Amino acid sequence: MKSMKFLCSLLSLTLFGLSSLFQTTRGQSVSLTLVPSAAAKGAVCLDGSVPAYHFLPGSGSGANSWIVDLEGGGWCNNVRTCAYRKNSRHGSSKYMAKTIQFSGILSSDPTQNPDFYNWNRVRINYCDGASFAGEGYDKDHDLYFRGQRIWSVMMDELLSKGMRSANQALLTGCSAGGLSSILHCDQFRAYFPASTKVKCLADAGFFIDTLDVGGGHTIRDLYQGVVTLQGAANNLPQSCTSKLDATSCFFPQNIVGNVQTPLFLLNSAYDVWQIMESLAPKKADPEGLWQACKSNHSKCNPDQLQVLQRFRNQMLADLQSFSKVNQNGLFINSCFTHCQSETSDTWYAANGPVVQNKGIGKSVGDWYFDRAQVKAIDCAYPCDQTCHHLY
Repeated sequence: MKSMKFLCSLLSLTLFGLSSLFQTTRGQSVSLTLVPSAAAKGAVCLDGSVPAYHFLPGSGSGANSWIVDLEGGGWCNNVRTCAYRKNSRHGSSKYMAKTIQFSGILSSDPTQNPDFYNWNRVRINYCDGASFAGEGYDKDHDLYFRGQRIWSVMMDELLSKGMRSANQALLTGCSAGGLSSILHCDQFRAYFPASTKVKCLADAGFFIDTLDVGGGHTIRDLYQGVVTLQGAANNLPQSCTSKLDATSCFFPQNIVGNVQTPLFLLNSAYDVWQIMESLAPKKADPEGLWQACKSNHSKCNPDQLQVLQRFRNQMLADLQSFSKVNQNGLFINSCFTHCQSETSDTWYAANGPVVQNKGIGKSVGDWYFDRAQVKAIDCAYPCDQTCHHLY
């Protein structure tokens, strides 16, 4: 019964992603900051309200170092889903929490976040539904698709608050925010002088272009709707769109090879959002044969496990070229989870997930500060006993 209830709660997040599951009650409370000046530039949420962010100033050795975290929360791919979304915190600043807790990579606790605890830390709220990449307006339904403008206005806002003089900067994000950190990584680099150390981290953002269990293209169809409805094509990397269609260029596997800025991919090889909503969504499984497996991986039958292993193999194959670039980093574990940088339980806890005897936070820190190369790829399920599975 508990597993079924959890499945229902996960399925309810189809459009909003799983990022909210990973907020923890531990951490410092950080107030919401609206950006009223964004309205004049048309940089507004789906409903036309101004965008917002949460900010903790840095101190001491971190006073000139910045982490910019792009919130996740799925996408909207048609008028119906975007209209529904604009009446939520993922489509309007009117519904955003006035305060949130910073934890994981944003934590102020040096024991939970030793490398970044005293940096300037920013969470940019996600209210456009296209990974900060859209540009357009639907007059008939009063929907603003202004993700790219929100990105630009937020960068200007942070630069004016001191980020311009940063000597170190890290762009990160989870889920749809992880995809956004890939899409905007080189744009982020361009805001700083060559002397600034700039890198990017994508957590659970490596969504792969895969067939679902019914032989359909569920996630490709979703992305095609997002890109087309929200006019994102012109804001996707030209290094990709000059060769492939715009929908293909919303998939990280077709983008990461051309990102010039050092990039770290943190992902599960059995990402639960992708399993539930891309690989085995309800419409591809009308008889519910995957329902038990999706709610508890221990209930997957041998054939289903084989499908999951093929999914993992495809992800690793798509990462081969990326992993060979010295400046890039990888932490691909075999946990049934989604997003691992935003909660202290998985970021730096003593009993957190490890690959090659090293945890996630330590791995990212070693890579960012050039203490070691990190190309950590876990063995296949069920060998890893350190996982924090969602089910």
